[in-house]
Amino acid sequence: MSAYDDPGPAQGLSGPAAVAEPRDPALDPDAVTLPKDRMALLFLVMLVTAAGNTAMQSVMPSIGTRLQVPDFWISLAYSWSAVLWMATAPFWARRSDRRGRKAMMAIGLTGFIASFGLCGLVLLGGLAGWYGLTATLLLFALARSFYGGFGSAAPPAVQAYVASRTSPAERTKALSLITSSFGLGTVLGPALAPFLILPHVGLVSPFFSFALFAVVVLIALRLRLPNDDPKYAGRGEVMAAPFSASSNSDGRRREIDDQDPIDETSRVAVDAYGAEALPENPGRLRWRDPRLRPWLITGLLGGHAQAMVLGIIGFLLLDRLGLRADPDAGAAPIGLVLMLGAVATLLAQWGLIPMLHMGPRSAALWGMVLAAAGTLVIALGSELNSTAIGFALASLGFGLYRPGFTAGASLAVSRAEQGQSAGIVAAVNGAAYVIAPAFGVWLYNTSPWAAWSTILVLCGSVLALGWKGMRSDGVFA
Repeated sequence: MSAYDDPGPAQGLSGPAAVAEPRDPALDPDAVTLPKDRMALLFLVMLVTAAGNTAMQSVMPSIGTRLQVPDFWISLAYSWSAVLWMATAPFWARRSDRRGRKAMMAIGLTGFIASFGLCGLVLLGGLAGWYGLTATLLLFALARSFYGGFGSAAPPAVQAYVASRTSPAERTKALSLITSSFGLGTVLGPALAPFLILPHVGLVSPFFSFALFAVVVLIALRLRLPNDDPKYAGRGEVMAAPFSASSNSDGRRREIDDQDPIDETSRVAVDAYGAEALPENPGRLRWRDPRLRPWLITGLLGGHAQAMVLGIIGFLLLDRLGLRADPDAGAAPIGLVLMLGAVATLLAQWGLIPMLHMGPRSAALWGMVLAAAGTLVIALGSELNSTAIGFALASLGFGLYRPGFTAGASLAVSRAEQGQSAGIVAAVNGAAYVIAPAFGVWLYNTSPWAAWSTILVLCGSVLALGWKGMRSDGVFA
């Protein structure tokens, strides 16, 4: 029965009482999908978070230049937020199972609204000269804390809400749709940011605009989304903070959750390498586990390369276009380049990987080849077009590499270890954004070629280590 079918009269009753009492389709015992309006609302919760964060990235280099703040300190704000996201995301994911998913979504959106609203006010005051640079930076970091500390509550709660209200047969498709909103947000954020810059408010306008968008979504969430009354067991996966062209999700989700009801013959799973079967509760999965080690090393190296490119690109464009003296004009080209990178990432994840049937190893290695080639094009370029082409090529490569690394780490362990593997992968993805963006900008300001060389060495290291360490895709077949 579809979620939209009439459930019919109540069984075992006669007379006037035989008329069925209207029931929420999402709570129908036979329902397998969520109503479209609720799926759209959950999609928007994820979308506004990703779009707002990447819109911020497109204007912050120009704002920092206007404030005459060294580039390193602007990029360090991303690192601070990433640290808080990594630290708090597991807590919120666990809490959603106890306190309800709708409540955690509301906390995540409230944190986003508070952060963006306060960031906008702080930067507006700093640009107006109401307080000094040190106070501006400290207040901005404090405002970003609300995003890093509370914004991470929403994504796992959204995933868990969908998982608990869809049947296992429909879950993969539903979760793929929801998580794709992160990728779509990375495109829309930089694309919309230049159009949201308003007279008399200037570069900080996107902060207030996306805070307002989130208020509308929060109100709709409170009014239109039912409270938790799950039909199926399901948990949300911890996700890394959304950065332009770098969502840690490849849009693929395992079809069987570790809490799903399964038959007794499925209680024991054999790992992807055909090793001895592991019990359903095999114990703690270690980072140094030989099955995971090559994937985690390549994840850290490649993730740092990607984070450095993302950290540098905005400041690089200001320099190449000669806009340091007119930073307000930098928001549009920076947003354009970030948008092209996000589109290239989605092309890789939604197009090339399924079309070419790429396995984890081939996706990761070919991705690093393209990422290195794109980085070289950026390094040798001198104007907007060459920089945009290089960044798009690098993003295409990172878009192949990241799902390859993620899928490889998942397939390397047994079904019973999938939850632990996902948590480790999320930590690796987040770790890349703690130091790398600020370190990359520092290297770039010291010597641009030192930055490009470091990124190329990281990509080459992934190729060298992955070529020998990653298992062949045929093993996963």
